[in-house]
Amino acid sequence: MIKAILTDIEGTTSSLSFVKDVLFPYARAHLATYVQQHQHEEAVKDILEASQQVVGETLALEAAIAQFIEWIDEDKKVTPLKALQGLIWEAGYDQGDFKGHVYDDAVQNLQRWHAQGLSLYIYSSGSVYAQKLLFAHTEVGDLTPLFSGYFDTTVGGKRETASYERIAEQIGLPAEQLLFLSDIEQELEAAKAAGFKTVWLTRDTKPEAIANHLQVSDFNAITIN
Repeated sequence: MIKAILTDIEGTTSSLSFVKDVLFPYARAHLATYVQQHQHEEAVKDILEASQQVVGETLALEAAIAQFIEWIDEDKKVTPLKALQGLIWEAGYDQGDFKGHVYDDAVQNLQRWHAQGLSLYIYSSGSVYAQKLLFAHTEVGDLTPLFSGYFDTTVGGKRETASYERIAEQIGLPAEQLLFLSDIEQELEAAKAAGFKTVWLTRDTKPEAIANHLQVSDFNAITIN
């Protein structure tokens, strides 16, 4: 019996276009100014230090900014970049520049599952901070009370089986009682190898004729057993 649900964000609960066409460009456009204005704050100082650990050398401020921009352009899943993006997006949400997108069917079913007593978790390559921001600032209000926890790349890559083993351990349930929702087959394969039940969201893609995972077009087609 499924007792908890772990869900991806991009292409699963939320549109790919919101992340790729709104959030990412916003962070890129505002990154240099944000870092320059907030460089002396502890959170930004920690991020800058972490970025230097990643590249293995000391970076001047402008070089660090250039490195962050390069990571964005190369779509690198680098933890300090994700943390910095989260801070920039927080400013955008607070200023009302955008709201977090969540599909209506995802909202309705997440609320229903929560009411039924299922524990809900998020696992995304975006930082935990960014995840909370998105769900706290949606068109339908603050959805963060629905979730029992959040996971990001600090637990490991989303295509690595060990990441899901760690998540199951942290949640405190056997993997076979956990359901993972994603639009990426390689992530689902990793989760399944760890013992998770899986469902493949094919909102923006054509379903595969043969697949190792149940394929659905939206959350309304998901049955929890």
